[in-house]
Amino acid sequence: MRRVSIFGATGSIGDSTLDLIRRDRDGYRVVALTGGGNIAKLARLAREFRPEIAVTAYPERLAELRAALEGSGVAAAAGSEALLEAADRPADWIMSAIIGAAGLPPGLRALRHGTTLALANKESLVCAGPLLLETARRHGATILPVDSEHSAVFQALAGEGLDSVERVIITASGGAFRDWPLERLAEATLAEASSHPNWDMGQRITIDSASMFNKALELIETKEFFGIAPEKIEAVVHPESIIHAMVAHSDGGILAHLGAPDMRHAIGYALHWPERRPLPVERLDFVKLGSLSFRPACETRYPALRLAREVMQAGGLHGAAFNGAKERALDHFIAGRIRFTEMADMVSRVLEDLAGSGALAGGVTLEEVRRVDQIARETADAALRLGTAAQ
Repeated sequence: MRRVSIFGATGSIGDSTLDLIRRDRDGYRVVALTGGGNIAKLARLAREFRPEIAVTAYPERLAELRAALEGSGVAAAAGSEALLEAADRPADWIMSAIIGAAGLPPGLRALRHGTTLALANKESLVCAGPLLLETARRHGATILPVDSEHSAVFQALAGEGLDSVERVIITASGGAFRDWPLERLAEATLAEASSHPNWDMGQRITIDSASMFNKALELIETKEFFGIAPEKIEAVVHPESIIHAMVAHSDGGILAHLGAPDMRHAIGYALHWPERRPLPVERLDFVKLGSLSFRPACETRYPALRLAREVMQAGGLHGAAFNGAKERALDHFIAGRIRFTEMADMVSRVLEDLAGSGALAGGVTLEEVRRVDQIARETADAALRLGTAAQ
């Protein structure tokens, strides 16, 4: 019986992971479940799967979680230290699906125990790729990508050498506004940005898809995880979301990974790796599909992609600054303080300011990543107060 923990159990990735575990209850023992503010759901899952501990990220919600778990035999805890303690509990496989930079510390802690980390938290690699990979190497741990795009690249590269790779092509749905005229984007509402045409995801990820910040993070993640040179990584808009990524080789051949837009495919691959096992996902019918289409990922429409290229070229702590600024810009858009198109303006301004001040000159350590993340958020807030985000 494999021991598993799920960090981010109440989100969409957590839902899909637990769906797979639910189908093979005798094969897994759940050690820890963590979540955010949805205490009712976290408690309901804890009562169903009976982990040793359930953790909410919010200390002020601990009493509520304890009350919801009373009599269940499941311990309740809260806060960042509790998340680290949960990561210390022995587990064979850990799903890292906490959204944002908050997912980095528990992921690093889990790797120190030599476990297998299924990484859905792309921000960990964006902010601290060298640190994460070195920690895994030093402790004999394994990192498996769970983003559908990076799982696709991982599978397409199986048995292949990186020296033959000419290009890695990451596909993007194009998000909610892929068919909008450019002049309309500035007026996009929160509700419109929160509706994805193909995937069922949380609000923040869905908005990141509409702005293509999600894809920008994935470009950086590709460079960090696979060691692919930035100039060999590209994005293409593929509205059907059937091809998740392609790897082009020096002999002219291209290996593509295809599958229905269902995260259980990538999660199941990581859960069962190195084996392949049957999964409850839709099988493609190419006659019904008829055709697959592609469009250029225009950096005028999606300036986040241009920023990602700058970050990949710069390396170091630029990824942490990019992600911190992106998360704060998204906060401001959700709160109605800035327009949809001003998110990229704000991130660009933060990167320019921090690079110019020398704030990004340090090494990639957890302490430095935290420092830069905080400075990036503060700089984004200052830009908002000064009204300079759109300059």
